[in-house]
Amino acid sequence: MNAQALRFVPPGTLPRNGTVKGACPHDCPDTCALHITVENGVAVKVGGDPDHPPTHGALCTKVARYPERTYHAQRLLQPMRRVGRKGQGRFEPISWDEALATIASRLQAIARVDPQAILPYSYAGTMGYVQGEGMAGRFFNRLGASRLDRTICAAAGGAGLIHTLGAKVGMDVEAFEQSRLILIWGSNSITSNLHFWTFAQRAKRQGARLIAIDPLRTDTAEKCHQHIALRPGSDAALALAMAHVLIREDLLDHDYIAQHTLGFEALAARAAQYPPERAAALCGIDAQVIIELAREYGRTRPAAIRLNYGVQRTHGGANAVRAVACLPALVGAWREPAGGLLLSSSAMMPERADLERPELAPAGERRVVNMSTIGDALTQDDRLRALVVYNSNPVAVAPESEKVIAGFAREDLFTVVIEHFQTDTADFADILLPATTQLEHFDLHKTYGHWYLMANEPAIAPLGQARSNSEIFRQLASAMGFTEPALQASDEALAREAIDWSHPRLAGESLESVRAAGWVRLKIASAPFAQGGFPTPSGRCEFHSDRLAALGLDPLPDYLPPYEAPTAQYPLSCLSPPGRNFMNSTFVNIESLRGRDPEPACMLHPQDAAERGISDGQMLRVFNERGAFEARAQVSDRARPGVVAAWGVWWHKLAPGGRNVNAVTSQKLTDLGAGPTFYDCHVQVEPVLALQVGAQVPDLGK
Repeated sequence: MNAQALRFVPPGTLPRNGTVKGACPHDCPDTCALHITVENGVAVKVGGDPDHPPTHGALCTKVARYPERTYHAQRLLQPMRRVGRKGQGRFEPISWDEALATIASRLQAIARVDPQAILPYSYAGTMGYVQGEGMAGRFFNRLGASRLDRTICAAAGGAGLIHTLGAKVGMDVEAFEQSRLILIWGSNSITSNLHFWTFAQRAKRQGARLIAIDPLRTDTAEKCHQHIALRPGSDAALALAMAHVLIREDLLDHDYIAQHTLGFEALAARAAQYPPERAAALCGIDAQVIIELAREYGRTRPAAIRLNYGVQRTHGGANAVRAVACLPALVGAWREPAGGLLLSSSAMMPERADLERPELAPAGERRVVNMSTIGDALTQDDRLRALVVYNSNPVAVAPESEKVIAGFAREDLFTVVIEHFQTDTADFADILLPATTQLEHFDLHKTYGHWYLMANEPAIAPLGQARSNSEIFRQLASAMGFTEPALQASDEALAREAIDWSHPRLAGESLESVRAAGWVRLKIASAPFAQGGFPTPSGRCEFHSDRLAALGLDPLPDYLPPYEAPTAQYPLSCLSPPGRNFMNSTFVNIESLRGRDPEPACMLHPQDAAERGISDGQMLRVFNERGAFEARAQVSDRARPGVVAAWGVWWHKLAPGGRNVNAVTSQKLTDLGAGPTFYDCHVQVEPVLALQVGAQVPDLGK
């Protein structure tokens, strides 16, 4: 059935039969436009909108199964109260009135002594303005709770962009179709950015060269013309060596550099320290590969870089992003729509900064807790007395799991979890509240991988007693006795207040027009930085950052070695890239998807496997001083020697041995942005000779 033949339901209408326009809520740059088919009040199909250019009618295998997730037999559909020890996952049902009264009473008692003993913990379980931080942010501001530094995914990369390009800005993903050279840097696009890959494939069919830069020969790298398998954490050295060659061989756009950049001479001096031979030793590749890559990049127009967050999960991650982000300005790639760089374009959206109403907060400084070090925060800081977790599963996704689990197991920590399923984190809740899914509530979405504003309409009534995040926080505000009108704003009001509708990029648009169409494209020039105009203080691409210098930091990008180097005890670098059939820890419990990935896997090179007596398909124990997990061996030369890759992120309780890869990751933080260093991790691997798949796993509460 084509789009014209569908019977679309007007916004705000719950159909018995018809098609509803929606948007994918998950942490993915694609932010697909959805068509949700409803029959007799039941959502029977979720498909892609064929008229939305980035989606072009296709969905990933995960979101195409959204009805299975929504109607899952293990869906949480009523409030619950813990009756066992924390971590055992034993609960009894209670009413909403009792749940809200209990939460309000406990939070009020804590807040009377110290409101900053309360901490919200959330991330991108939904990325919508309404069901994300809109009403939740208002509630916690009014409460005066500690603030959460939401760093766990993109903080280092964002900081790198901000100190180079001025904000999270980048080229139009649709323009990659016209590129002649595409560097896919730190991205397995087939897994984590499927619709960009479609544009890259179109470019390839028109003669473009695709080069993957990644320690692993991923599914994406397999389909590129060239794969450069550098060492984890060495990306900045490669980028600076490319700059060295570009400058040495005068493959530069001197006019663009003079008119639209800041600090070229200083960058040239820094790049002079990274001749290809030095960088080759750091990256573990041939110097000639670097030279030829730089020449090809400097001589091809238009040339584009799809940079992704894999590069920024080591000690020097932000500097790596800074170094790569300098390259397009050196060669003037920004002059053309199909040239430049895309990591995130979220700052292209004209959003308002006051959606969460910071004026509701009490006067004075509020402390900030970094979500990536929640293990240390909970085990070393007795001040924290309450957690409210929503849109996240920290017990599974935060680094250094043993500390995280120990912290959540504290009996003196009052924990509320708002969830769809009984996740690892939900097992530690004192009160567990059932949330609606994307098919059951309204939301408005910005994107970070394309230039569209998206609306999501509810397609079905909430199942059981599930309530939306926004409604839960409105009701909690009432139960706490908060009377400010902003804490009772409707979902529609939140959506209106999220966006600067007067901005030229939304000229002629309104909330009504977005909801009617399902999406609108921002009005942005096809080559937005052809004449400079970067959102930096200087208006230029800043090779040299005066803001960093003012903070006493290196104003130029540089290579910072990983925290962890190979040792005799832990010789293997461990990466934990996303699994193709999961979205972080979301979808891990969906049987049809786990049928494709029935258990955790760990890829290692044949040489590393042979040295340890490991055969393909054997169970492994992967360990270091922080912990251990088990996984099925994938022996393949797609991993470079000295590197193992454990696809994430499994729930602990669904993994053999009861732990996932975050048992071995570290709480150390990146150079800028205070982000996590998931890929800055060294381990040892050994065979497990007698583990039966499906064996009983340890109780997380022990």
